[in-house]
Amino acid sequence: MELVTLFIIIVGFMTAFIGSIAGIGGGTILIPSLLFLNHFFDSFSWVTPQKMVGISLAVMVFTGLSSTISYGKSKRIDYKSGLLFLIGSIPGGVLGSWLNQFINAKSFNLYFGAVMILVSSILFIKVKRDTSVPAKGSIMRQARSVELDGTTYHYSIPVLWAVLLSFGVGILSGLFGIGGGSLMVPAMMLLFGFPPHIATATSMFMILFVSIISSATHIALGHINWYYTMLFIPGAFIGGRVGAKVNQKMKSETVVWILRILLILIGVRLIWEGLS
Repeated sequence: MELVTLFIIIVGFMTAFIGSIAGIGGGTILIPSLLFLNHFFDSFSWVTPQKMVGISLAVMVFTGLSSTISYGKSKRIDYKSGLLFLIGSIPGGVLGSWLNQFINAKSFNLYFGAVMILVSSILFIKVKRDTSVPAKGSIMRQARSVELDGTTYHYSIPVLWAVLLSFGVGILSGLFGIGGGSLMVPAMMLLFGFPPHIATATSMFMILFVSIISSATHIALGHINWYYTMLFIPGAFIGGRVGAKVNQKMKSETVVWILRILLILIGVRLIWEGLS
């Protein structure tokens, strides 16, 4: 049992560490880890898609909190854009959490893996934007200007599209327990022109609130195994802070490549599980 506990703490740390660096929250690491534990430890025979997602979202509350604290201190979070995305992602997260109870294990692995492969493929798309020119704002388009490492970046966000997109991402977040960052970070960079470091930091800010609401829905549905959730939390809180600090020292392209490789590996593994 001591070995299992140690493994859980390490997984909690690595989940949050990698998730915070890439701005994906860590659900894409934690859920495959729970599947692995289910295969090799009898004490994890309770693992189901519903309980995996419930634990993942509950742990991501603490990953999001620790990452948000670190990113907030370095002024890398676009709070206004994050709040705009939350208008759609919070109700989407509640709906996705409710829908999760109708999905079985085989379908869960297959669909989850396919989503990861799709997102990683999107990240290879090159979109050139001139972020040196101030964007024009209006009632339906919010303009942003952010200074990062001595350079000022300009981008804009169409309000309606942002809310609709984040609603869809929220559904997938609640359904698969991924926090939504693995979808929102590519969308923010490719569709709206966010600098990678601002996208990852803003994503973790969003994940904090979406995870709170979505995990509350899973708590109401009885999907949380509290004993194991509490074991994951200490490592996740520390890993989130360390990951955020490491992210700030990385080049933007490095952050993107980590996200690409991570999602491909996870996607292939889960699709294999779903087909076997």
